[in-house]
Amino acid sequence: MAVEAVVFDIGNVLIEWQPERFYDREIGQAAREAMFAEVDLHGMNDRVDAGENWRDTVYDWAARYPDHETAIRMWHDRWIELAAPVIPHSVQLLRRLRAKGVPVFALTNFGIESFAYAKSIYRFLEEFDRPYVSGHMGLIKPDPSIYAAVEADCGLPSATLLFADDRAENIAAAEARGWQGHVFTNPQGWADRLVAEGLLTEAEAAFAHGEHPL
Repeated sequence: MAVEAVVFDIGNVLIEWQPERFYDREIGQAAREAMFAEVDLHGMNDRVDAGENWRDTVYDWAARYPDHETAIRMWHDRWIELAAPVIPHSVQLLRRLRAKGVPVFALTNFGIESFAYAKSIYRFLEEFDRPYVSGHMGLIKPDPSIYAAVEADCGLPSATLLFADDRAENIAAAEARGWQGHVFTNPQGWADRLVAEGLLTEAEAAFAHGEHPL
């Protein structure tokens, strides 16, 4: 079935999300590995993505682990350094699709406050026709209910939605509902898929050096 809307994940599709890389730089790889082995930081982040208050959740988590308190607080206090850099080619693809009149949605595991902060830095996050943000929805991928909620809101048949996400389990859950999926590994592969679907020409999908992504 022809694609009627393209759905972007954000982390590692439009913006790199590699907290381990940030902590390796700040506290060293050995200290980071020890902290991540002791503290479920990704589980903490899942709670934020599900709608809990960002600062309160991170600070409460930090208080439980005095040996790592300062480092854990960075997940809030220096978060924009964790969520960086932008993936410029992906931003260009988003804009090319919208310029062609293709509806573009976001479906992202993201906290309420952190998403608002991200939009203040990365202005292209304001450009989605429909943003579906887990914190506001109270659901996180790959829960099938989040895909059902998107379908109900946008009113499009599931088979007409083409979804790019870097996590195979999120794509598998979408495909189980009939969505078309693309496991994102790099922007060129995503560009090639958009061309193959007839949504962009090769020229439109090509990376334009020097074009500012913000």
